[in-house]
Amino acid sequence: MRQKGSYLKKHIARTGLLPESQQGAPKRFRIDTITQEIFAEGKVLLFDKPVHWTSFDVVKKLRSLLRIKKIGHAGTLDPLASGLLIICTGKYTKKINDFMAQEKEYTGAMTIGAVTPTYDLESLPEQQKDYSGITASMIHEAAKKFVGEIEQLPPVYSALKKAGTPLYELARRGEEIELKPRKINIQLFEITSIELPVIHFKVVCSTGTYIRSLANDLGIELGCGAYLSGLRRTAIGETRVDEAIGVSEFIEELEALQGKSKEMKVD
Repeated sequence: MRQKGSYLKKHIARTGLLPESQQGAPKRFRIDTITQEIFAEGKVLLFDKPVHWTSFDVVKKLRSLLRIKKIGHAGTLDPLASGLLIICTGKYTKKINDFMAQEKEYTGAMTIGAVTPTYDLESLPEQQKDYSGITASMIHEAAKKFVGEIEQLPPVYSALKKAGTPLYELARRGEEIELKPRKINIQLFEITSIELPVIHFKVVCSTGTYIRSLANDLGIELGCGAYLSGLRRTAIGETRVDEAIGVSEFIEELEALQGKSKEMKVD
């Protein structure tokens, strides 16, 4: 469930394991002035966010490496999701809202026959139901009902705020939360394969769409419940995750860039 502080630190404290994406990464890095100025001036960086990192964990890591203050990301990815995360520095932070407004593409998996309070695996599955009567035809027909402009209720456990307080904090306190549906547009909701209880999918949608809610809503439509069990953001507008790099690779590029003013391939 969403909590204050670094999800990454909590994951390490809970499991004792360092995520694979961080293993082998240099422990110390000191950026030189010339390289620092390049990023302070402004860059658009494409990252492939690993699972168990929050979007802010990536920003925090880069702020520490680059030693700059003006830096931000163009659209949150949940800790259990991987994929494209656009980071802007310097003057390009003005482009963040433009990136956020662009259409998003995701691939992922949902598991039917149960639900979770968070609509994903940040909480344990509960309310198990029999799904033996669910057919492929029923799944495809149910998915069609969510294509186009629809109204969607966001998850209670989300970063949306009420009177300045994130909803997930209110939910953890047991406070009653009145959610209002939001208009979103789902251009594509394709069922790519079915291996019950797991359904694999691809979604192209407008900004503001919660794929966790989409999984939960599909489960309601099927009558057996469902939760998101895997998610990867593959594109934002015309920018694809194939163009992105990992944090460790970025550190290697920084080391190669030291003292040089040439453009990086991650522009």
